[in-house]
Amino acid sequence: MFFQNLIEIITTEEYRNYIFEGFLNTLGITFIAVTIGLVLGFLVAIIKVFARADKALAIPNAICNIYTTVFRGTPVALQLFIFVFALFAIPGFKVYAVILCFGVNSGAYVSESIRAGIMSVDGGQMEAGISLGLSEIKTMKKIILPQAIKNVIPAIGNEVIALLKETAIISMVGSTVGTLTFDLNQASSTISYAISDFFTPSIIAALFYLIVVYLFTFLIKIFEKELHKSDKHN
Repeated sequence: MFFQNLIEIITTEEYRNYIFEGFLNTLGITFIAVTIGLVLGFLVAIIKVFARADKALAIPNAICNIYTTVFRGTPVALQLFIFVFALFAIPGFKVYAVILCFGVNSGAYVSESIRAGIMSVDGGQMEAGISLGLSEIKTMKKIILPQAIKNVIPAIGNEVIALLKETAIISMVGSTVGTLTFDLNQASSTISYAISDFFTPSIIAALFYLIVVYLFTFLIKIFEKELHKSDKHN
């Protein structure tokens, strides 16, 4: 039965299109959400770090603390429902609400990873940069951040992988998301109902997720090795 249904899915153009469309949509949503998360996470981390010595950032720092606490402390599925059906319940806006939800959620985790990476760098290096005539911002940009990035690459890589897998809950807010007819999980479910077999399409979807996660993990390891090589050369 498994091989029979597998052959049917592979040889049926409609089913193949469902899988590949869902796969590409999943990658697209993940990429945009990760970009939002990185930008937002970086800004929040910088505010938190500088707020330690600058009382003028007390209010922005408080807002950032509330943001990270709320989005790290509540289920992403609940956040998705709130974004789609409450905060951005606008006709035709569902796809943007979904992407924004995943991006904002990711930003909360990324911000803590980046902040931890910055804090792992010896505090004396900030003082050394300032003593050389550099401003705090330039010292952060030229001395602290390059070292912090090396420390947080594994954590950010794990966050990207987690986000990719979290997109499987998109079907909870409807079978269609704006112009995105399917994500990979929803494509699998649609085929499952069509052929009355939930096992085979789910295995195919799982393989796609597994391949992407493995490739991304492999690329992250290569990137880390290259960074370590540059450290040795320096």
